[in-house]
Amino acid sequence: MTDHIYIRPIGLVPGPQSEHGNAIRLAGGMVYASRFAVILRRDGDIAERWLAAPDTMAEVLAALPEEVGAEAEAQWANLTLAHPPLELGARTVRLDQPQVMGILNVTPDSFSDGGAHDSPSAAREHAAAMIEAGASIVDVGGESTRPGAKPLWEGDEIARVVPAIEACAAMGAAVSVDTRKAAVMEAALEAGAHLINDVSGLAHDPRSAEVVARAGCPIVLMHAPGAAGEDLHEGGTYDNVVFDVFDALRARRDAVLAAGIAARNILLDPGIGFGKSLADNLALMGALPLFHALGHPLLLGASRKRMIGALSKEAPVDARLGGSVALAVKGMDAGVQLHRVHDVPETVQARDVWRGLRDAALTDFGDLPA
Repeated sequence: MTDHIYIRPIGLVPGPQSEHGNAIRLAGGMVYASRFAVILRRDGDIAERWLAAPDTMAEVLAALPEEVGAEAEAQWANLTLAHPPLELGARTVRLDQPQVMGILNVTPDSFSDGGAHDSPSAAREHAAAMIEAGASIVDVGGESTRPGAKPLWEGDEIARVVPAIEACAAMGAAVSVDTRKAAVMEAALEAGAHLINDVSGLAHDPRSAEVVARAGCPIVLMHAPGAAGEDLHEGGTYDNVVFDVFDALRARRDAVLAAGIAARNILLDPGIGFGKSLADNLALMGALPLFHALGHPLLLGASRKRMIGALSKEAPVDARLGGSVALAVKGMDAGVQLHRVHDVPETVQARDVWRGLRDAALTDFGDLPA
């Protein structure tokens, strides 16, 4: 018999005053949570579920089976954990509010832009536009990860990403490289990248964890069911997609900690669209606040994904702006810190309006009696 515990925020509020202070600040950000589901999963099935608020959580945790008690206490502490900023070269990226990561694909077969930025001049121009529009990080990728994409030799990938990374670094940008190959990681870091974004969660290349540990750089661990093989999307069957992805991310986190990567350098991504059905993606979007219980900043990459087309009369990739912004705002409402997007100006504008509404919500109870 195997028991697992999960503490899922299910009641989000604009500010603590709406609950007379009986709310927590989720992951040190601009979102507050007042109600929680404490869920016991036994041998893959949900065995019990308790509802709690901050002032009753201690009582609920004390009544849990002993074998999950320590994990539950850790998750509860993690939900209130404020994350320090990312120091990326000369840039400091604060994680107490949503930040936008702009996507720079330098590949001719990207699902989203079909090679529009695969020349050095086009890549440089697009990167500069995203930085000017408010992107905190530019994420450079040289290998398509769409379903059915052919694996790329690491030498070709290096030849694609290094000039773009050098150009972005020369602009003073914080630069991430989207790769699952250790050799590409090394070349990217040498060229000026500050962060590794690995869609395989460091499971694809047996040397990658060593590279990241030695560099001491931040690493994004994304969930993909086929992470260890060539096809990231292979094997996407789940008993409960939310809890299965949570468990898989926890396992990868523990593996890279054991490999010598510091906890402060780990970010997590549930992998929207990777080996997941529309129903799976919707379930994960609805459960995003749960993933703060793992104790690391979160990245959301839902921009222009197929789920948007499935929900909007099969809108083509270049007509998914509205859906992309809607998913980004949903992530902001869940306290997600980093939003990886194609459409930077529109997402930054949505973020700024969202932030203004959040600020106002903290002061709009002044007419209530004490």
